[in-house]
Amino acid sequence: MAFWDNLRQGRAAQFDSGNAATNTIELTRRRPSVSLSQQGAGTGNLRVNLSWRMRSSDIEGRSKQGGLLRHPFKFFQPDVVQAHTQGVVNVDLDLGCLYEMTDGSKGVVQPLGSLFGSLNQPPYVKLSGDDRFGAPSGETLFVNLDHRDDIKRLLFFVYIYDQTPAFDRTHAKVTLYPNNGPRVEIELDERAPQARSCAVFSVDNSKGELVVRREVKFVYGFQAELDRLYGWGLQWGRGYKTKI
Repeated sequence: MAFWDNLRQGRAAQFDSGNAATNTIELTRRRPSVSLSQQGAGTGNLRVNLSWRMRSSDIEGRSKQGGLLRHPFKFFQPDVVQAHTQGVVNVDLDLGCLYEMTDGSKGVVQPLGSLFGSLNQPPYVKLSGDDRFGAPSGETLFVNLDHRDDIKRLLFFVYIYDQTPAFDRTHAKVTLYPNNGPRVEIELDERAPQARSCAVFSVDNSKGELVVRREVKFVYGFQAELDRLYGWGLQWGRGYKTKI
């Protein structure tokens, strides 16, 4: 009896939703912001992860509609989404962060130019590495919130490096893992087939309170356009990655 009870509970847990079940806060248009400080997550290392997979078409590009009429129960079967590998599509999504410190210094942490940052000295933001093929672990940035008083604002963004724009062909998600409290998820769920960059979320330090705000603003240029949109004022030039 206990075995069947556990089995039923396990199945139910797969379909539960809400913060109590998943310990996750999802930032949406209706709920665009959350205070890390009020969540008790204003210290320690904040881990920010970008992951993506290939997006299945709208029921295989409408071409399956005839098949659905012949086999209506297939409508209730989930689409198979193939994992992102180099052989599937040549898309290289990169995670970066624009920073402004309280002393007025500004800059960027990103794979392009090998600007990986530093965790224990300014800007207290560090990129773990450059994932070029969509590995399950994705790309990760760390922020040392023990130095939050030195940080004025951060803008986390995603861009497609030197390839055909394909945000509409990928399903990307950025997840924040604070030192304490629930994780925060932001889906890049808006279709923008010609966009090359997307401002995903910002972190503002307002009188000691760290507030995360969903942005999800796609632009058709690269970092310089995001810079102009958010008033960073940096000088940008063309950069390249080393071949692997």
